[in-house]
This record gives sequence, C-alpha cells and structure tokens, in this order.
Amino acid sequence: MPAEDPSPFPFPGSTFRGPDPRFAQLRAQRPVARVAVAGGGSAWLVTRYEDIRSVAADHRFSRAAVYAPGAPQFGGLFQAPPGMIVSLDPPDHTRLRRLAEQAFDAARVRSIGPRVTELVDGLLDELVAKGASDTAPADLLDGFATPLALTVICELLGVPQTDRDRFHAWVRQFAAVGGPEEEAIAAREQLGGYIAGLVADKREHPADDVLSALIAARIGDDRLDEQELVVFGYTLLGAGFDSTASQLALSVLTLITDHPDTWRALGQDPSLVPTAMEELLRAVNLFATDTSGLPRIATQDVTVGGVTIPAGDAVFLAFASANHDTEVFTDPDQLDFTRADNPHLAFGAGIHHCMGAPLARLEIAAALEGLARRLPGLRLAVPESDLRWRTGDVNTGLLALPVVW
Repeated sequence: MPAEDPSPFPFPGSTFRGPDPRFAQLRAQRPVARVAVAGGGSAWLVTRYEDIRSVAADHRFSRAAVYAPGAPQFGGLFQAPPGMIVSLDPPDHTRLRRLAEQAFDAARVRSIGPRVTELVDGLLDELVAKGASDTAPADLLDGFATPLALTVICELLGVPQTDRDRFHAWVRQFAAVGGPEEEAIAAREQLGGYIAGLVADKREHPADDVLSALIAARIGDDRLDEQELVVFGYTLLGAGFDSTASQLALSVLTLITDHPDTWRALGQDPSLVPTAMEELLRAVNLFATDTSGLPRIATQDVTVGGVTIPAGDAVFLAFASANHDTEVFTDPDQLDFTRADNPHLAFGAGIHHCMGAPLARLEIAAALEGLARRLPGLRLAVPESDLRWRTGDVNTGLLALPVVW
C-alpha cells in the first residue's frame, strides 16, 4: 500500500465477511503503518498477528493514557468512558479483573448452560409457532438473537424482566458513535443511575446473580466501590449483549448465504458446532473498524515490527487483519469448518482479552445448534443487497435479519 494512499482509516472495503483488502497489502509491505484517521489526526495501525499480540501484552502501550490531557483524539470512533476495565492499565486493571473474576468465573458460566439451552428452545418454539413466509418473513435478530443475548446477560446481572426493553434502548444509544454525543451520554447516565439503584437493592437483598457476587467480592479488605460496581454493570451489559447478538446474527447470515451445506450438516451432527463456531469467530468480522475501536498510547519510544513508534502516539490493533494473517492461518480468506488449529483473536489479546468469552461461546454454540437442528431449511428472505445495517456503532450489526424456512 503506497504511503500516499488517500483512503483514511477505517478503510471502506471491510464487511462482515472480512477486512478490506488493503490489510493484506499492509501486512506484506507496511505491517506497522502510519495512517490518517477519518475523524482527524493520524495513528499507527498494526496489522500482523504476532505484532498485535506483542503490543497487546506490552505495558508500554497504555489504554489509560488515552484519557490524559493532550492525548490524541479521534472523532467518529467509539471511546469507552474512563473507569471501565477496558480503559485501565495495571495495577488498577489487575485489581478490578481479580475482583470481577470472583463473580464471573468459569463455574458460573457452566452452571447456566441448561438455562441457555432452555431459552434457545423457547425462542425457537415461538419463532416456529409464528411461522414465516416470503411476504411476511421472520426477523431472526429481533425474534431470536437479541432476546437470547439480552435475557442471558440480564438474568446473570439480576435485572428484572420488566426493565429489559429499557436496557436494550440504553445500550443501543450508548454504543452508537454516529449519533449526537449528548444522547450517548444521556443513555450512559440513565443506565448508570438504574444500575446504582439495582446495586442498592442487591445490597439489601442479595441473590444468586453476578451483581450480588460483585458486591460480595473481596481481596483482603479490598472491594469494589459504588462507582466501580455501576461501571461493571454497564460494561457487562454492553459487551455481553450487543457483541454476542451481533456475532450470532452475522454467523447465521454467513452460513445460510455462503455455506448452506455446512448449515445442514450442523443440524444433523451437533458435534461439528464447536469447531465451526471458532472458524466463524475468526473469519466473520464483528469489528466495525476492524479493531476493537480502542486505541493505545505509547508511553515511550517502542519498536514494533522494525518500526519505532514515538512516545505519545496512538496505536490501533487490527484484530480482523490478524485473523487473516497467512503466517498463522492456512488460506485465511476461506472458511474451513474443520480448522483444528485456530488461535484467532476474536476476543482480543493480552490483559484486555474479553472476560466474557466463555459466556459468548456458550450462547453462540447453543444457538447455532438449536437453529440448525430445528430450521435446516433456513434461508434469507430478501436479496443480501436489501439488508439494512447499523452504521457508526462499535460492532458491525444488522438492523434486521429477515428469514424464511
């Protein structure tokens, strides 16, 4: 990719099927490249798998420094509020993660497996009962993926069912980048105010849910304070709901449009689902900017991939590009649903590797298994070109997924 290429980052050619072809050129020619950013300014873009893993593990690249006075700012890209775990460096990040893992551990995720299966079956029962036709298709996003992900995370947090529609609206506004900033701030404040009230209620009436467990978490005399509990609440909601629902919808879309034979095979043999799911996590591009959208700041001069990044400069890690790196994955632009060795970075890397990855895997696997078994003839009800997409969000997302079977 020539240095004078006028196209700013994020590159326009990326879709749910994968990153813009420019990333392959960058990996081959300029794996650590200085790029103009569409919203103004410039940053370093790291595109190779090993370099990305290296930067993600290097404490000289700081997330917290993004919020320092004078740090580079990028309009039009999602910026996580300060105080969220994804916005912190060690030792603050280490402390919060250790406390959170007491409440949101592998045992808790495993324990909800039967409930997730129950929800999948119930939603499918409703979907099948309503039926679908070419003139009145079913919306798999609104009728399945969204209520599944939202119900799971709300039940984990202990959010009453009557409040879940409000949560859905607040999370959508919070994650939106293209809309008015005041709406996102208002949604975050409403979400935070509600969770603060929920925390107070859980203190008085603890239950078997993650929010109660977060309140009870201790490391010696240390515990999460009120603001940290509130921030954890909307962090889990945003990451645990929207990302999972979007990834599930995009995975189903990929299968029924490009790989219908694999879709039918998954319905006939559920043992194929885990490996297929990992390949979908690798190849289906959830990231709207091909990155997590969250920059890091070099706190000193650091050499990456033979290029010195000066102190104070911003760095974006192109996780979608890493998942298509030919040095790691054979034929990465082809979906191989038998790919056994699949160390993808769909959930990030380093200390900010997604804490909710086991939950997302549990939900997506259960959903794919149930859908493929119950609806082997599932197909898109409209031409793919007629699908409507959310713009300006953290995740690549559909507005609806109209289907028939």
